[in-house]
Amino acid sequence: MAELKLTDVAKTYGGTVEVLKHIDLDIKTGELIVFVGPSGCGKSTLLRMIAGLERITGGTLEIDGQVMNDVPPAQRGIAMVFQSYALYPHMTVKDNMSFALKIAGKSQSEIDAAVEKAAKILQLEPYLDRLPKALSGGQRQRVAIGRAIVRDPKVYLFDEPLSNLDAALRVATRIEIAQLKESMPDSTMIYVTHDQVEAMTLASRIVVLANKGIAQVGTPLELYERPENEFVAQFIGSPAMNLIPGEIVGTGAQTTVKLEGEGTAVSAVPTTEADMGLKVNVGVRPEDLRETEGDYLLDGKVDILEALGEVTVLYFVAEHGRDPVIAKLPGIHDDLRGKSVRLTADPAKVQIFHEGKSLWYR
Repeated sequence: MAELKLTDVAKTYGGTVEVLKHIDLDIKTGELIVFVGPSGCGKSTLLRMIAGLERITGGTLEIDGQVMNDVPPAQRGIAMVFQSYALYPHMTVKDNMSFALKIAGKSQSEIDAAVEKAAKILQLEPYLDRLPKALSGGQRQRVAIGRAIVRDPKVYLFDEPLSNLDAALRVATRIEIAQLKESMPDSTMIYVTHDQVEAMTLASRIVVLANKGIAQVGTPLELYERPENEFVAQFIGSPAMNLIPGEIVGTGAQTTVKLEGEGTAVSAVPTTEADMGLKVNVGVRPEDLRETEGDYLLDGKVDILEALGEVTVLYFVAEHGRDPVIAKLPGIHDDLRGKSVRLTADPAKVQIFHEGKSLWYR
């Protein structure tokens, strides 16, 4: 359908308030790209700049090789789905979906065919004669998506489309969006969300935005398993990755780090003799920690225990001025409440960061 290229894109307000800078991103045909990041990082602003609803104040946006900076929104071949649905309350589902085509002067036969196709994809056929007020939140969002599909755009933009739904509806609608993408493999989609589960399950690639720019771009597993920096390491994954200060005391194909006030961490991150004595942060995800009676990485007393059934989340007493360590163990471990526990981790799962950056990427 369409390829997008953003080159050194920037956004400022009033010439002084800088929101985004140095955004370089290539999006290939058929990808579903997800923008994630903390509140205020500019992910929705970037989406609106692509749509033409916000002016690009620096750099260029290209769609299929054509510069789009000054092209009006209606001529960019883009359809946007908002979190607020934005349906016309006095129009039926069919009329809502067909309205843009009528404005564009399409024939009735073309309109009927497009609406019928979209309604079938989204399982909206039984609801075509209903008003929006007679639909559930999930059904209304499907109508909003259908209104985009009938236009057959080059690019679909989704701005937090599930944020107004309750938990159960979010799961159901997320699955529907995944199925929609599978049924439209050549469609290019860009999706903004603050929900990590949406990002990890839907994305071809994830773009993590922070500090007015891009912190990392990669597949969901690349970001989870090989974060380039501490920000991505802690932003992706829930609970967040533990970061524990230490010093490199052994180098080579595997690196040994003595942790402050704790045991020893072994990591598959390769280092050289020049790294000996380097002050680093060791990163290990809560779900990668496991109990041990031998050599240990962490030794602490369980302060709070959350028994969730399929997993047990352990919060250890904060020591040495650092944040509490969190472990997520499979199964039920209610017997560990208030006890001291030794934990270790597979070296392949242990990250090492120096000055905020992963040593994997040197």
